Amino acid sequence: MMIAALLVLSTTLAFAQGPNDSGEYYKPADGKKGAALKTALCGIIYDRNEGGDLNTAYKALWTHFKTTDAKPNGKVWDMYSNKREMEFGTDQDTGSGNQEGQYYNREHSMPNSWFGGKVMPMYTDLHHMYPTDKVVNNKRGNNPFGETANPSWKSANDFSKLGKCSYPGYDGVVFEPNDEYKGDFARTYFYMVTCYEEKLPDWYTNYSESKPTLDGNTYPGLSPWQLAMLMKWAKNDPVSEKEINRNNAVYDIQNNRNPFIDYPGLEEYIWGDKKDEAFSYDNYSSGIQNIEGKDEIEGYYSVDGKRLQKPQRGVNIVKTKSRRTKKIINR
Repeated sequence: MMIAALLVLSTTLAFAQGPNDSGEYYKPADGKKGAALKTALCGIIYDRNEGGDLNTAYKALWTHFKTTDAKPNGKVWDMYSNKREMEFGTDQDTGSGNQEGQYYNREHSMPNSWFGGKVMPMYTDLHHMYPTDKVVNNKRGNNPFGETANPSWKSANDFSKLGKCSYPGYDGVVFEPNDEYKGDFARTYFYMVTCYEEKLPDWYTNYSESKPTLDGNTYPGLSPWQLAMLMKWAKNDPVSEKEINRNNAVYDIQNNRNPFIDYPGLEEYIWGDKKDEAFSYDNYSSGIQNIEGKDEIEGYYSVDGKRLQKPQRGVNIVKTKSRRTKKIINR
């Protein structure tokens, strides 16, 4: 079997309606492109169930994480540290402890100081809130995401890093997450600057810590270096089954979705090579390049490395006899 014959079909995702049981949720964005598509998506995803007042919604995050961020074994799915698998509730931050692997807390992946602190709905928006190791979270502080070639600090097992930015365009201190989750955070930021695009000029003007990441405009929204880096991260780390499941779980709680997870490669229609092409919500071309050529398949694997007899629904890893690998999404 030729791998090209299998994967070329996966670039066009045809749905009776939208992906992941989203029905006609994205229909108002149909036919839009570039900046207009971003604005149309903002109009769709901004409306959400805020979950009560700020204190109620923020406290509820502890409970929501058990649904949105549990590993298959029931442990906390921490994207900042891999020192120890933590237990929900038992290892919840109590205000004490100063060792990595002791406690998890509620991380604003886009720091709340960038948008004025305890301001709804951003402060409790689950699409950018994650349970993360308390010590690593505190080390990250309010620094932007980035890449660092000479980190001044690293978490256990070199999982996350902090140091001077080595990505072109910025030389301040940045926090670099593990490669495994860079795409997750890229799609989180694409969501944030889309959902809250009308607020971006205010954030940029009034909260200086946002300036390395934002550009002060509703479009593009992200600064040139940050956009280029996040586009790269999203391409190198495609949408995972974890993200799909989390997006569905957040939708059940908030009633809004992250379109960059539902439509892999959607960022290309807004900022990238496909920004002059119209988006189709139910007959979508992802723009993700697949493996080509006459390379025979060695096997299919789950994201956790388990050998499969055939591709399963969701994310699969294809390995070829020439030792190439590729993630595919089988719907």
